Amino acid sequence: MKKRTFLKLSSTLMTGAAFANLSSCRQEKPLSDLKNWAGNLTYSTRNILEPGTVEEVQEAVKKCSSLRTLGTRHCFNRIADSKENLISTKNLNSIVSLDASRKTITVGGGIRYGELCEYLDKNGFAVHNLASLPHISVAGACATATHGSGVANGNLAKSVSALEFVAANGEVISLSRENDGDKFNGAVVALGCLGVITKITLDLVPSFSMQQEVYLGLPMAQLENNFDAVMSAGYSVSLFTDWQTENINQVWVKRMIKADETYTTPKEFYGATLATRNVHPIIEISAENCTEQMSVTGPWYERLPHFKMGFTPSSGEELQAEYFIPRNRAVEAIRAVQTLKEEIKPLLMITEIRTIAADDLWMSTCYHQDSVAIHFTLNQNTDGVMRLLPKIEELLSPFGVRPHWGKLFTLDPAILQSRYVKLKDFKNLMEEYDPQGKFRNDYVNTNLFSAV
Repeated sequence: MKKRTFLKLSSTLMTGAAFANLSSCRQEKPLSDLKNWAGNLTYSTRNILEPGTVEEVQEAVKKCSSLRTLGTRHCFNRIADSKENLISTKNLNSIVSLDASRKTITVGGGIRYGELCEYLDKNGFAVHNLASLPHISVAGACATATHGSGVANGNLAKSVSALEFVAANGEVISLSRENDGDKFNGAVVALGCLGVITKITLDLVPSFSMQQEVYLGLPMAQLENNFDAVMSAGYSVSLFTDWQTENINQVWVKRMIKADETYTTPKEFYGATLATRNVHPIIEISAENCTEQMSVTGPWYERLPHFKMGFTPSSGEELQAEYFIPRNRAVEAIRAVQTLKEEIKPLLMITEIRTIAADDLWMSTCYHQDSVAIHFTLNQNTDGVMRLLPKIEELLSPFGVRPHWGKLFTLDPAILQSRYVKLKDFKNLMEEYDPQGKFRNDYVNTNLFSAV
């Protein structure tokens, strides 16, 4: 596996009559079509704007009749696509202010967690949770309810306490938990539908240290009998399985370590055995790009993700799908998926199973529901994957399954819409901030408005 920079976002713009008067944005012809990180998706336009200030965002939004926002391009579907214009937030990546007394930080919407976390730790703070990858943008992750793990830990969006975005008319809108109540809850996980996020404020916690251990071969019977205990064994716990045996392949346990604490790592964990070396979730792959294991103490931001900021977790040639179900139905759901193990086998790289605490964010996959996420990393066999996903979704349908907004799914739009009780209120917010549908695209129209 090659060490390389994770993302090289395009720094060019396409010259066109539509942007002739946008003097604040650089414009050049891209060398090639723009793709997402995995390479499975080519965006539908070469008109890419890269503003560096809020004023430049306002100017761009006013000039465009249709556009979508690009973050770090880690979505596997067309949620961020546009046939006309894309606006990248890569240059809106500054740390605006750290308020130590209120324990909050305000940053530009395009900053990546890996860039933010080191700064926070140096100043004695942390965010409560991180996703598997530290390479994703803060605004993009929050807008799609991307998450980490932990029975008591909400997704990344739950830490948002205020946000600023440029609405369709070019106006700068500021909303906060403190001042805007339920409207704010509707605006945090907005799927790019309300405007371009320019600033975002996050709640902080004191910096902390962690250790990480991996256990191999957890018997499924033990998981069935002790699911809550297994998933509560650390600050964050992940299960990795290929579905092929009666064992969970790996259990990753991330523990918070206090300064004066002495902790002895158990050699056995519900029938699983402690790994004697660092491992990758896919055991055959080198662990050099994985965060440190073997009970070595380190800062929170070097343990909560599975992968280091300076490395890529894989070559990128993969597809991802992820489904959320109620935590109290997790064992049933896992057993249901396992009945497809023979069909899953030729397409799967690995599955990760994690817990996420409930939240109050209208369009969050964890809205008012303590959840378990079943995440599939799949080979780039698009036809095969798209034949498999409806079968998984059918098995998970009795559990009220909600798919991750930024990953592959085939769930019928009417069923998807029925899973979000605040959808009507969210559409009212869209009408308020984007009455002409400037930020809507085919993905939004199909999944939020189609009754097919």
